[in-house]
Amino acid sequence: QGGLRPPCGTPLFWVEAGAAKPRLPSSNSLAALAPACMLPAMSVRVRYQKLRPGALAPRYMSEGAAGLDLASAADEPITLPPGGRVAVPTGLAFEIPRGYEGQVRPRSGLARKHGVTLTNAPGTVDSDYRGEVQVLLVNLGDAPVVVEPGERVAQLVIAPVVLADLEEAEALGDTVRGAGGFGHTGR
Repeated sequence: QGGLRPPCGTPLFWVEAGAAKPRLPSSNSLAALAPACMLPAMSVRVRYQKLRPGALAPRYMSEGAAGLDLASAADEPITLPPGGRVAVPTGLAFEIPRGYEGQVRPRSGLARKHGVTLTNAPGTVDSDYRGEVQVLLVNLGDAPVVVEPGERVAQLVIAPVVLADLEEAEALGDTVRGAGGFGHTGR
């Protein structure tokens, strides 16, 4: 085939004209397809400002990370008792471009190890907000958790926003589900 590659979205097997059975690609041809079909990550410039001396710059912790880690910029450790809630300052303000939002999400390590998550997950940082981003933590565990200054407490994912073009209607279209609510399909 002289280096020709199927386009992205080609199934992992195909039937050639006149062939009796599907042709499965070799592991070598799959490896050759991967780079051609990988889409580059979108990028948008987001400016930030440090508002506190202890604020740490947000950063991606790995090449494939979707969220920027946010750390506590509190002046001292914060003790979060079981069932307790607290707003942890990050010491950061963001200039998120119009058409995007910042989604503040929990860190899986804190949730798994200590039962600490966000009270409003995901929290939203609107593009027109310029104040300090604070992370609203809740301790769902059974032991107090101490959040140290500089400790990573959440992730910030920058995502595009689609605005709804609302239209009031006398009636809405029918569906199979209709008005079925929580648990309507089972457990």
